[in-house]
Amino acid sequence: MQKLGGGDELYLALTDARAAGVPVKMWLGGASAPRAILPSMSTSTSDQDWLAGFLRTHGGIAGTVHRVREGELALCAAVNIPPPVQAIVARVPCGKGMAGLAWERREAVQTCNLKTDASGQVRPGARAVEAQAAVALPVLDDQGGVRAVVGIAFQGERELEAGELGRLGQAAAGLAGH
Repeated sequence: MQKLGGGDELYLALTDARAAGVPVKMWLGGASAPRAILPSMSTSTSDQDWLAGFLRTHGGIAGTVHRVREGELALCAAVNIPPPVQAIVARVPCGKGMAGLAWERREAVQTCNLKTDASGQVRPGARAVEAQAAVALPVLDDQGGVRAVVGIAFQGERELEAGELGRLGQAAAGLAGH
């Protein structure tokens, strides 16, 4: 695949998406940047609105909502996530990346800097998100199983303290179930 613009991050993200088996079509809309078009991603207006409000309330600059569907996490909403990254995270298996690890562990997974994290928890495509500190928050159902994972990313490098993680987790639990 050739580079279509957007730098190495775009190339890496699209390469990762194709390697993961995600169908990606590119559209060069005139002078606009290339956009990935994902036929499999159906965003929910209610999830999208909820996520935008969640980010505003908690000072996030980017975020996602994934819901457990057919044995994997399915992307249902995204704010300020580049289309190539959305392609990569459209479907996430348990234990892969921050969202998959939050699902597997049933606990928050965080990084103080998406761009420089060397723990192995952050997938390469996530480095294209213009944020640093980030956390993936599992949302549990009444039986204690994970029904969704909410991701929120912040400007600036920092580690979230236990109290802040608790408040974010409680707020994420307000995501409507469906």
